Amino acid sequence: MDKLANLYPAHITQLQQTTKTVLKRENLEGLVIHSGQEIKAFLDDNSYPFKVNPHFKYWLPLTEITNSWLVVNGEDKPTIIYYQPVDFWHKVTPLDESYWGKHFTIKILKKATEVDQLLPYDKKGYAYIGEHIEVARALGFDNINPEPLVSYIHYHRAYKTSYEHECMRQSNKLAVTAHKAAKTAFFKGETEYDIQQAYLTAIGFTTNDTPYGNIVALNKNCSILHYTALERTPPQSHQSFLIDAGANFNGYASDITRTYAYKDNKFAELIKRMDQLMLSAVAGLKPGLSYVDLHIQTYLEIGKVLKEFDLINVDAELAAESGIISTFFPHGLGHHLGLQTHDVGGFMADERGTHVNAPEAHPFLRTSRVIEANQVFTIEPGLYFIDSLLADLKSSSNADQVNWQNVEELRDFGGIRIEDNIIVHQSHNENMTRDLELN
Repeated sequence: MDKLANLYPAHITQLQQTTKTVLKRENLEGLVIHSGQEIKAFLDDNSYPFKVNPHFKYWLPLTEITNSWLVVNGEDKPTIIYYQPVDFWHKVTPLDESYWGKHFTIKILKKATEVDQLLPYDKKGYAYIGEHIEVARALGFDNINPEPLVSYIHYHRAYKTSYEHECMRQSNKLAVTAHKAAKTAFFKGETEYDIQQAYLTAIGFTTNDTPYGNIVALNKNCSILHYTALERTPPQSHQSFLIDAGANFNGYASDITRTYAYKDNKFAELIKRMDQLMLSAVAGLKPGLSYVDLHIQTYLEIGKVLKEFDLINVDAELAAESGIISTFFPHGLGHHLGLQTHDVGGFMADERGTHVNAPEAHPFLRTSRVIEANQVFTIEPGLYFIDSLLADLKSSSNADQVNWQNVEELRDFGGIRIEDNIIVHQSHNENMTRDLELN
């Protein structure tokens, strides 16, 4: 906590400077950032799990408070309008100022409907930032999520402060602890559901506390990229295990994937080879280089792995040209990471938000931006045996480029994905995940 307290003032200073610059450029007086409010399920009085506005948690580590507001102008001490109702139905999150409190003027809001009494009276010069458009209009805001302003903030969110780096180190620490518990559960022969419970219990999380729904897959289920079914019964035998799961710390996400073989076999050898490939891709994260180029280079390297393991009978260059590598690696190399798992700003060429498309041959790549210092990325190459994609390839004119018998031998293992979280520094890369001895 002392380290966070020491780093936090510089974080606030940076956010103030960013805000001041964009407000001047857009001729505005300030921002009013809404934490959000509960959203009711259709025809029900129960709410969906609350997810705080990322613009709100950018400023302070409060992720559970609804109906709260930030008023910032880049110069004056920011004001937080903190919702503290009298409520005997629900637990009210108490005001815990911690290390952030002295940086804000705090105003207590007892009734959400009375917030206008604490907001700026004349809202013409203020922009509302949040998802509840009807609330903003009812309060009299004309500037609602103005695109040039939001694009500017999103572009700069890709450059993480030292405070943010530390939060993400802590998020990785939590996730690595849980990953180790999940690995132990797999080798004990547990079900997908029980492995998930082991993961959550290890760090005291519920399913609502993770940054995304954990992917906990056994055997053939490892081929489903966003598998979240969590089977309650064990398979006839444990062959493979893929877990893609993260944690949150002060609103910052980690996103880690590992794949394991139950026995020492050919699939285990393939995992080791993909791990080497992943670390090579991490080494390629360098300031000034293109993330797109790194993806394409890694795509070619996966072609070489397919050739090494006699899964294809052509060289990697020809496999890339024909596109058959995409059958085995159908997603992008990785993405920006931060306040959100797939953090914003990945396709922006500049502060105006000029969009740079992913290459047509690699449509699922999640960032096209140039790599720069202080950015944080995931690197997550994969190699899968996906029935629908294999069927398409088998019926195509490129079917003869595949050694189908060898593919068939590995099909029931599902697939492999290995993912680490990386801070790009000017002089080196910091692999937050490996530094915590998760191999």
